[in-house]
Amino acid sequence: MWRDAVLMAGKDLRIEARSRVAINQVAPFAVVVLVLFGFALEPDRGVLAQAAPGLFWVAVLFAGLLAVQRSFAVESADAARDGLRLSALDPAGIFLGKAAAVALELMGLEALLTAGVVVLYGTDLRGAALLLATAATATVGLAACGTVYGVLVAGLRVRETLLPLLLLPVVAPVLLGATRACEAALGQSLDDGWRWVTLLGVFAVLYVTLGILAFGSLLEEA
Repeated sequence: MWRDAVLMAGKDLRIEARSRVAINQVAPFAVVVLVLFGFALEPDRGVLAQAAPGLFWVAVLFAGLLAVQRSFAVESADAARDGLRLSALDPAGIFLGKAAAVALELMGLEALLTAGVVVLYGTDLRGAALLLATAATATVGLAACGTVYGVLVAGLRVRETLLPLLLLPVVAPVLLGATRACEAALGQSLDDGWRWVTLLGVFAVLYVTLGILAFGSLLEEA
């Protein structure tokens, strides 16, 4: 399973490195979202700094949708999805590999958006341990959940519009937990940020387990 996961993740990352879709389209889209949020709110940097955690994770979520759609769009060409079924790769390994590739892309995007939040919103970063734990657990949860729902709609003609409708309500706990944990790390809230990280961890474990167990059946039905 782990060998197949490495193979699948390497394949997806090589495709993205050659196509540069993540660099030329997904990353600029996320930055534009941050800029538009800045225009929508008052130009008062204090207001923007207070809203920064929520705006950051909304931008990550929107960009994550594009990354998941891209992950399965590459399997639609030249009957590549049929090739996966016939490849004798472990379905759990395929799931872990695709989710890992999405997670790595999101981590790179989050690093870029963190710089954007500091520059555009004037956010003063603090609580590094809590911020890193939040980013890690939230990213794994988003990638795993997105991969499960991505394969669920992969074979449908309306997958581009159906995926957001299915995925966005499900990942609402990730958006809430990550925002609250970041607020606690930045000193904007008196909540226990680690309690929210625990929620994010439970969500991530739940969808990683679901993907490992169900991805084979979902791939056959796609």
